[in-house]
Amino acid sequence: MVSNDWLITTGKFKAEVAFCQNDAEIVMTNGLIKRAWRISPNAATVAFDNLMTAETLIRGVKPEAILEINGKIFEVGGLKGQPDYAYLRKEWLGEMKSDSNAFQFQGYAFGVTEERFAWGRNSFSDKQAAWPPPGVSLQLHFAPPSDTLDGIQLTVHYEMYDGIPLLSKWLSIANNSGSRVKLNAFKSEILAVVEWESPVETPERWEYPNLYVESDYAFQGMTSKKSNRTTNWVADPDYTTQINYEYLTPALLESRPPIGPDVWIGAGESFETFRTYELIHDSMDRERKGLAQRRMYRTLAPWVTENPIIMHVLSIEPDVIKEAIDQCAEVGFEMVILSFGSGLNMEEEDQDYIAKIKQLSDYAHGKGIEIGGYSLLASRSVSPEDDIVNAQGAYYIHSPCLESHWGQQYFKKVKSFLEQSGMGVFEHDGSYPGDICESNDHPGHHGKEDSQWRQWSRITDFYKWCRSQGIYLNVPDWYFLSGSNKTGMGYREVNWSLPRERQIVIGRQNIYDGTWEKTPSMGWMFVPLTEYHGGGAEATMEPLSEHLPDYEAHLINNFSAGVQAIYRGFRIFDSEATKQVVKSKLQFYQKYRAILESDIIHVRRPSGRDIDCILHVNHELQDKGLAVVYNPLDHAVSQTLKLPLYYAGLTETATVQEQEGPSHEYALDRGFHIELHVKIAPKSATWFLIR
Repeated sequence: MVSNDWLITTGKFKAEVAFCQNDAEIVMTNGLIKRAWRISPNAATVAFDNLMTAETLIRGVKPEAILEINGKIFEVGGLKGQPDYAYLRKEWLGEMKSDSNAFQFQGYAFGVTEERFAWGRNSFSDKQAAWPPPGVSLQLHFAPPSDTLDGIQLTVHYEMYDGIPLLSKWLSIANNSGSRVKLNAFKSEILAVVEWESPVETPERWEYPNLYVESDYAFQGMTSKKSNRTTNWVADPDYTTQINYEYLTPALLESRPPIGPDVWIGAGESFETFRTYELIHDSMDRERKGLAQRRMYRTLAPWVTENPIIMHVLSIEPDVIKEAIDQCAEVGFEMVILSFGSGLNMEEEDQDYIAKIKQLSDYAHGKGIEIGGYSLLASRSVSPEDDIVNAQGAYYIHSPCLESHWGQQYFKKVKSFLEQSGMGVFEHDGSYPGDICESNDHPGHHGKEDSQWRQWSRITDFYKWCRSQGIYLNVPDWYFLSGSNKTGMGYREVNWSLPRERQIVIGRQNIYDGTWEKTPSMGWMFVPLTEYHGGGAEATMEPLSEHLPDYEAHLINNFSAGVQAIYRGFRIFDSEATKQVVKSKLQFYQKYRAILESDIIHVRRPSGRDIDCILHVNHELQDKGLAVVYNPLDHAVSQTLKLPLYYAGLTETATVQEQEGPSHEYALDRGFHIELHVKIAPKSATWFLIR
């Protein structure tokens, strides 16, 4: 068992990989998890342990991967002959054999982690964030069993990271055969995992084992669950002693694409699969599992901590844009995006047009403001020749195929526009949702089976290029592991046409619910300075000075949560009073920015009928915590709140001050809580700094 808690311990749990002579095994561990491979008579995972709970994760040996090449299925590594898949005894391993029809182990190599792609840091980047995430790597090399595949070399790659119970896995195939081969399909991870439950009868809904698995082959979703396309929990045909009478226990993990990739690998070429990430949990507690997932994103995609303060300008007129830039600079906003509906065309190739945009970029940069624009990709029809061909239609009803002639030209045009215009922000709406295209005439794919892989590769290659250039990416889908910075926090767009007062409480609910799996910086919110999706005067902030309490409530909601919103309209303030309100909220945010952008502990969800509360925590800061309490009611509230301070790294006492008032010391109880008495005025918020 592990004595130190990795979530509140810094600098421990270094990853290492070594060959253990006595067991003829390779072992990779970071003190939190351990994975081991036998390498004779073939290479296979023979142990995968949760060291935090002293539990084994697997109950059997499976192939390292499964490939379909030129229409024939091959296992990669693995051992045969396990007598029972309910559990795995070490003494059985010496009796197990290699399948002569499988890819055979040829050798291994140790190393350190390498960056997946370049991260061009910008002014919003954490300069201390490690990239690539530190850790160790392992490569297992395999050769095919058949003379028909001579010259094909398969490598199974693993990385394990320091300080987090996380590893990644992927495959690469090098074709030195002299002729092209087709990779029809693959399974890059197969694990016989210990089942989470063992019902005799088949339940309506199964509970899966307690590990979180995700890949960068993700699309169409603002949440990890919706966008997860490759993680499959299926029945294990080898597990014949399971309790379930129908043999349907989902205790076999397979990581594989939904279709294809069905790609040709030419002579002298190579192919790399997506990467699968396996995060091992040590608890069933929702908050702890969320903290682990959020740590995973900060580790694997540190650009998600970039969190500029954003205004969306609803105009293409230079004078309007410049005035908005001036206002942003005056109050402390950091980024301007020419919004949907502004009239910006990032597909434009006219040099005069681009020169005008370049002048605006130069003006913004001269004021210390980054600038960029919005472009719509999917959810529009281009032409019958270029649109998705699918009898079931596209996800957004109409969408272009990214590997049609138009699709290929689109990315060239946008890339050129960004390079020439000097813009450092790209907001990409209708990003690729995973559409399958059955066209046989598009230049970038040969048919249905490879269309998803090719389109995903097209868009993620573009996002990785943006990341290498330090271009900030707002993408309303789960492309974080491919370079995106931010997606929606989880709101419904038409809710911003509700009356202003209802927007405030629902907005806090959106933030509370969205930050279980997202860090505050990973999700955007919305503030309808001008009308959005209807609602009229009751829904909009303009004129700002006439609706200042509601505008201020939006600012408090977002800045106190460390969450940036899209403030969409023509201006940030319309009077001196409005400007001072905005500046005061920005000053609070900038003073406490480090703790406000730290993890949120979910204390009390907004109900509209009582006070609600969130708590920011960060054990590495002097400001260990910052609690924010909101009162949506028409009367004052006096109440005692129980604040959980374990993840703030506090154990005995906590010093607490309300806003800039005097400090008071509190003793923590045995559950690491303090009881904090709160008096809060009607329709207001207050905050408490914890050290």
